[in-house]
Amino acid sequence: MWSIIKPNLRNLRIWQVGVAVALFAFWHVMTKPGLVPPFMFENDRQAAFFFGEPLKIFVRIWDWFFGSADIYGHLWVTLLETVLAFAIGTLAGLATGMWLALSPMAAAILDPYIKAANSMPRVILAPIFAVWFGLGVASKVALGFTLVFFIVFFNVYQGVREVSPTVLANARMLGANRRQLLRHVYLPSATSWVFSSLHTSVGLAFVGAVVGEYLGSARGVGYLILQAEGTFDINTVMAGILVLTGFALVLDWVVGIGEKRLMKWQPRSGETEKL
Repeated sequence: MWSIIKPNLRNLRIWQVGVAVALFAFWHVMTKPGLVPPFMFENDRQAAFFFGEPLKIFVRIWDWFFGSADIYGHLWVTLLETVLAFAIGTLAGLATGMWLALSPMAAAILDPYIKAANSMPRVILAPIFAVWFGLGVASKVALGFTLVFFIVFFNVYQGVREVSPTVLANARMLGANRRQLLRHVYLPSATSWVFSSLHTSVGLAFVGAVVGEYLGSARGVGYLILQAEGTFDINTVMAGILVLTGFALVLDWVVGIGEKRLMKWQPRSGETEKL
């Protein structure tokens, strides 16, 4: 008999930190002169040139935050673009998904247009947004919005459409009106789908901000990475990537807290079960 046991939180954190330490240790060893296998690169310095050196990367991050402290202005711009794109895209996707899921006629009319817009590579819109909105925050928010919106929209749309007909019938028998159905039946049904999409949308919001900064900007972490690429400074590039990854994880953690508070009614997974 198999059993599914929820992992101990303390041991889980130890293992997660251990994996991270092992990865960075492997990275350090593979880019250290004299330790790189000779068949992989022509000389010892090529690995460090292509992949960076973890110790120098951490020194760069430390200098950004506690030395020269010149990253805060750039980081603020990128985070502002990301949060605005994430928030606006989520609200628009939620509202549109609910509307079309509850309006079959409108959904049928707009279906080919929504599919066409979703199939379009959104990155190619970045230059257009730069022309429309300029090189400031607005063009980056617009690009991030297009990435977040469709993820949330399709999840909400599917979540509302999959409401159990039995639950709907019982709610109507108890006298629930349209507003009460929306609040007590449709929204709870879509909530789990919404949070599932939000965890994916966090990374996409950062993608929209950074890609927009690549194509035209004078501020932002993406701008710092682009400048470092121009001088072949791979350590600064990797430092920027790690900083963006860290803040993306923080934003995802915030989404997780909101999910736990709003999904208290949902049974917790991971408890011991016998199969």
